[in-house]
Amino acid sequence: MKHRYSFLFLPLHLLIDLFCLNGSFWLSYQVKFEAQGSYSESNYWVLQLICNVVWLLLVLVLKPHKYSRLRFHVFDLLQQYAIFTFMHAAAVAFCWILLKDWGLSRLQLFYFYLMFFVLGSIWRTLGVITLKIYRASGHNTRRYAIVGYGKLSIAIKRFYENHPEMGYQFYGFFDDLTPDNRFHLRGDYERLDALIASGTIDCVYCCAPYMQREVLNRLVSKSPIKDYQVKLVIDFESFVGRKSSIEYLDMLPIMTISNQMWEDVKVKWLKRVFDVCFALSVLVLGSPVFIIVALITKLTSKGPIIFSQERTGRLGNRFMIHKFRSMIVGASQGHAGNDLDDRITAWGKFMRKTRLDEIPQFYNVLKGDMSIVGPRPLADYDVKTLTEIASEEFKQILAVKPGITSIGQVKFGYARTADEMKTRLRYDLIYLKKISFFFDMWLIMYTVADMVKGKGK
Repeated sequence: MKHRYSFLFLPLHLLIDLFCLNGSFWLSYQVKFEAQGSYSESNYWVLQLICNVVWLLLVLVLKPHKYSRLRFHVFDLLQQYAIFTFMHAAAVAFCWILLKDWGLSRLQLFYFYLMFFVLGSIWRTLGVITLKIYRASGHNTRRYAIVGYGKLSIAIKRFYENHPEMGYQFYGFFDDLTPDNRFHLRGDYERLDALIASGTIDCVYCCAPYMQREVLNRLVSKSPIKDYQVKLVIDFESFVGRKSSIEYLDMLPIMTISNQMWEDVKVKWLKRVFDVCFALSVLVLGSPVFIIVALITKLTSKGPIIFSQERTGRLGNRFMIHKFRSMIVGASQGHAGNDLDDRITAWGKFMRKTRLDEIPQFYNVLKGDMSIVGPRPLADYDVKTLTEIASEEFKQILAVKPGITSIGQVKFGYARTADEMKTRLRYDLIYLKKISFFFDMWLIMYTVADMVKGKGK
């Protein structure tokens, strides 16, 4: 594939690995035996030769140096390297057992693998950083085009714009020209065929919802001859929040899209049990603090201690949310403001910063209206606005219970304008893709840290 890697990349990778292997072996021998003589005069040169042969055989069979640009990350490479080194150690250990009568040192072998893993990890980390900088500067790029113009194709372009270190150079959108899209396209399918014929394009992203099957078949059939890669993009947005799995009938991939009832029940009940236990613990153990907060709220401004308002919850069900009042009486008729809003009391600003005004919502959790973690429960104004500007995305977050804290709340905070609401909605949609007990724990700890620092939003 043109421009995918420089022709020296793979052999250079292998040579550096072999240099680290032999250098580590030599250093481990020097450390163990304090440089007493050369191991070329002992049996250790045989063990070194075995290490090299085993490494080359593993490389030949497993091809560990072939990386996808999308998976070219330090963590992925180190994880793969650790597994590969373990397999090498297992094979060499078997040979060492066969040669145990030669008096080979186990400690030397331990030093060798420790040094080998450290050196290999260092050079991989530096290699990834160097190559990403090199690609971000405009070198070693892959030129790609997107077929079919729509929301999916725009998202692909935006992704590579946000990740220049992957080295992808955009060559335009291609589709049937219409009055609506003609100013966004580089050309039609004939123009794309001309670019492909000239060898300009390395990769073609085909957005299935926006193109005809005949066009896709033609692009796929030409790819082996013209030496470019075809990637099919399918719209899975409607499946967000659902469980899915892929099975194979021989070579035919089958995607199962369903609720997977048993898994959902386990997650649902585990989350509910945790919510109840956590809410009870907070309300019981923190009751002295909550009484003090209630008294200060009453003494610092006229009006009730608790502010209640109707909100929209799971599946669009309505419920009354409860909070310590942070605004003057009568301010609830307007839309929520930021900390500069003169409707917010001085004590209310402090409660918002420390999230203390949210404490009565633990009662909503016990009632089952809310969860500890989940998208923020929305007031009528927010519901109306999001229904108008992002109806489909808004419907997705109604699939789960709203929460006291959320990604949108800790990363963005209160939203006042339509654009801000849409931005926070995108954060809440992320949660639907990552729902798990451990992710909830991370969000709770993040929220607690904001409370302590007074950075509540």
